[in-house]
Amino acid sequence: MRYRILGTDPRTQRRVSVLSLGAMLFGTATDEATSYAILDRYVEAGGSFIDTANNYAFWVNGTQGGESETLLGRWRRSRGIGDEVVIATKLGGRPLAPARQRSREIEGLSAKVIREESERSRERLGVDRLDLLYTHVEDPSAPLGETVEALAELVASGGAGLLGASNHWAWRVERARNLAAQAGLPGYEVLQYHHSYLRPRTDLPTLRSPDGNVGVTGGDLLSYVRENPSLALVTYSPLLGGAYVRQDKPLGVDFDHPGNPARLAALREVARETGATVNQVVLAWLMGGDVPMIPLVGASSVAQLEESLAAVDLDLTPTQRSHLNTAGTEGYAG
Repeated sequence: MRYRILGTDPRTQRRVSVLSLGAMLFGTATDEATSYAILDRYVEAGGSFIDTANNYAFWVNGTQGGESETLLGRWRRSRGIGDEVVIATKLGGRPLAPARQRSREIEGLSAKVIREESERSRERLGVDRLDLLYTHVEDPSAPLGETVEALAELVASGGAGLLGASNHWAWRVERARNLAAQAGLPGYEVLQYHHSYLRPRTDLPTLRSPDGNVGVTGGDLLSYVRENPSLALVTYSPLLGGAYVRQDKPLGVDFDHPGNPARLAALREVARETGATVNQVVLAWLMGGDVPMIPLVGASSVAQLEESLAAVDLDLTPTQRSHLNTAGTEGYAG
């Protein structure tokens, strides 16, 4: 396993594995025995960065979420897991009532929610401090200063360590970080967004935003992270839910644009050259780029996890990486 450091403050920074394990469906769609087996193998292989949220996975059984955190808490206690494993969680996106579909009616990012929901997450996980706490989604109704100050108070009280943002417009991340810096408060140091080798369109309206998909890594966010190397970018759904390798998992309309067929061809070519799977090449490309990212992978079996773990030791050559980076851009002068 390979590792990197998150954060700049020695009091809160953490050393984590370069491959993160998503626990979103643990305790719901993935039963406890299978979840434990995956978690055990991940830690055995040196993995130390597990991801969850306070609303996972409400849509499976029509709840408000919390099942994933609860399972992770039981697993931690049963295995004697301590500070060697970093568990990141999120708040802000929990539905206000039991639900099976995503809704606009969610808890948001008020000071009250941050204070109360972070405490509930600590209770479910069985920890005194949340290693990394993300604000899961934007909340335009909450004053940004209130959110920033509430998160800082949580860090000051020992209830949280590192702070992160997920599914926010880049300008709001920058504004929040500036507010924190001007007040001498801790701010966001980790970002979590969807990203993969094949890039989807970002302009299609969504339930939450008429301006496009705020959760997708676009050029503005990549440029922002490139200019701020102390920020860490965690990329969720890097394997597109199996769409790279499964015929029954179509990419969908978001990926229907001229650049992707050429990129998919390049990806398959590099996979043949290396003897690795397409999925492993995608993960290696993310981890080893000039903007190094931490892929957040899901697994419903130990075998799926093993494939992802093997990608950590796959080093692409400069020629292979250049081929992947430039595929689909020929003839484009933008």
